[in-house]
Amino acid sequence: MPTLPPERQRSPEVDTHQLREAALSFGSDAERYDRARPRYPDALVNRIATRGARVLDVGCGTGIVARQLQAAGCEVLGVEPDARMADVARRLGVETEVATFEAWDPGGWEFDAVVAGQAWHWVDPVAGAAKAAQVLRHSGRLAAFWNVFLLPPEVANAFAAVYRRVLPNSPFNLDALTKQPLDDAYRTLSTKAVDGMRGTGAFSEPEEWRCDWEWSYTRDAWLDQVPTHGALTRLPPDKLAEILEGIGAAIDSVGGGFTMRYTTVVVTATRTAEVR
Repeated sequence: MPTLPPERQRSPEVDTHQLREAALSFGSDAERYDRARPRYPDALVNRIATRGARVLDVGCGTGIVARQLQAAGCEVLGVEPDARMADVARRLGVETEVATFEAWDPGGWEFDAVVAGQAWHWVDPVAGAAKAAQVLRHSGRLAAFWNVFLLPPEVANAFAAVYRRVLPNSPFNLDALTKQPLDDAYRTLSTKAVDGMRGTGAFSEPEEWRCDWEWSYTRDAWLDQVPTHGALTRLPPDKLAEILEGIGAAIDSVGGGFTMRYTTVVVTATRTAEVR
């Protein structure tokens, strides 16, 4: 979940799955990532996979999704390209193999579901969908999902002011933080996921599911999460410190906390045929 909106339109030949340095930046503080990042609604977890299902978690990170699925009675294997993130996942009880999904060798494994929480945009959507179809049993489900957030207006405006002051030459579209509809920032990601699934010829027509929920943040809880956001994981320490100081002051000005509205957006389809 980014604190900043996606960057302004890149050149068409550059996709997020090609930005390997960015994809591997989250492991710089994997313990904080696991501690601070939001989870996913139980209703969604239970809808994706039933008790006893074998699930592959793509880009599992520290195992946030995987552990929720384990708690729901699933057997989960994680695939994660960052060894630092994978180490935390293993330590917290998730069997995890280190590889990009596109290059991963399934070794004959088959799964009832393949999931990717906040990670499918780091996977080639065409190659990833084809790989998922290869490892899914017939009628198995592929589900890519993202937590989309909407800050309260007064908080959004205050945060945007901090970013403009500290990062005046930022490539990020800060107007979107306050003006963009809830899920516009993720429309490109979900569209690419849909196109990849359709392109294999192996899936049913993709569906979009939504789960609305809220979470209340204290000042300290939000500041703990901020350094894990993709826009900030590679900032110099002095700039990050300025961002944290400014955001902390902004939260203090609205009473020391706020309630975030989330929508978890899911793109999903079931395997109905072999890959063409």
